[in-house]
Amino acid sequence: MSALDFIHNGKDKIGNTAQIGGIETSVLDNGLGRGSRIAWINTGTGLRYKLVIDRGMDIADAFYKEHSLAWLSHTGVVPPERFSDKGMGWIRNFGGGLLTTCGLSHVGGPEEDGYGARGLHGLISNTPAEIISIVQPDPAAGKMEMSITGIIRETQVFGPSLELKRTISGQLGEAKISIHDEVINRGNQKVPHMILYHVNFGWPLIDEGTDLLWKGDWQSPTPDAEGKIFKDGINFRKCPAPMEAHSGTGEDVAFIDVESDASGNANCGIYNKKLGLAVALRFPKEQLPWLINWQHWGKNEYVTALEPATNPPIGQKRAREEGSLIFLSPNESRSYTLELEVLAPEKIESFITSFL
Repeated sequence: MSALDFIHNGKDKIGNTAQIGGIETSVLDNGLGRGSRIAWINTGTGLRYKLVIDRGMDIADAFYKEHSLAWLSHTGVVPPERFSDKGMGWIRNFGGGLLTTCGLSHVGGPEEDGYGARGLHGLISNTPAEIISIVQPDPAAGKMEMSITGIIRETQVFGPSLELKRTISGQLGEAKISIHDEVINRGNQKVPHMILYHVNFGWPLIDEGTDLLWKGDWQSPTPDAEGKIFKDGINFRKCPAPMEAHSGTGEDVAFIDVESDASGNANCGIYNKKLGLAVALRFPKEQLPWLINWQHWGKNEYVTALEPATNPPIGQKRAREEGSLIFLSPNESRSYTLELEVLAPEKIESFITSFL
């Protein structure tokens, strides 16, 4: 019996929907995260996750039944640093989590040019949201949908002034997370725009032998560096054991011109055969033409990320120089849609064979 059928069968036997699932908001009151607003979202399927309202409505912890899906950094959830757009300061409070959003106007390393100075990966993940809507499910009325919507503003006097309207949604009985973003230029001048979705997976989903599923032509931004993973002769689609070469800042990354299916969607994901657990990530190729695969196999810092993006993380300066930088005119907007799904056992085989 599916989770959805199970919930339907029991809808006349509960008085409080929270007994099955839904959205619960609260404030952390201890440790580094003290004072941060969060929302726990429970799909009633074993998939439950923590939305960090004060960090751009990004997602921290995520679990499916007894298994953690996300990678959490040593830092974990901490309050935002609203004006942290300096140098490498972004990593001081990078909590990891299932989703960290990068942008809205710069994705990449620290840089400076005639248009200003920019720190690593921009400001949006260090900006609190204004929650404008929470919709709870109501199985007794046949309403299984639930959602939380907020507005996150990257703005200043004299501009630029970009606004992100984000809706995280799902349904009771479905092990899915749907993300719908609309970015709009609220200012009075044309401004640059870049966005990257840093989707971070960790143990036990990520383990030795776990498969990384994606298809497309790839390139390495550092082909001659030591300790390379993305090179011929290495199976970089299988997760290795922790690597001494990845202690500290050791890592590798590939920029992927990801393939799309007949409907225009790009598909990628993670498959752990030992656990019988697979997670699919889908997004329209037209909206997010690039996929970045970050691999960092340090001891006690063991993570890989699949990162849909408008651009590789090359920074605003280089994107401007090569003509790939997006500009939004006043009141112009762009929309982005992503879906994460923990696959039912009967869906796993067809999903993984699509990458062969």
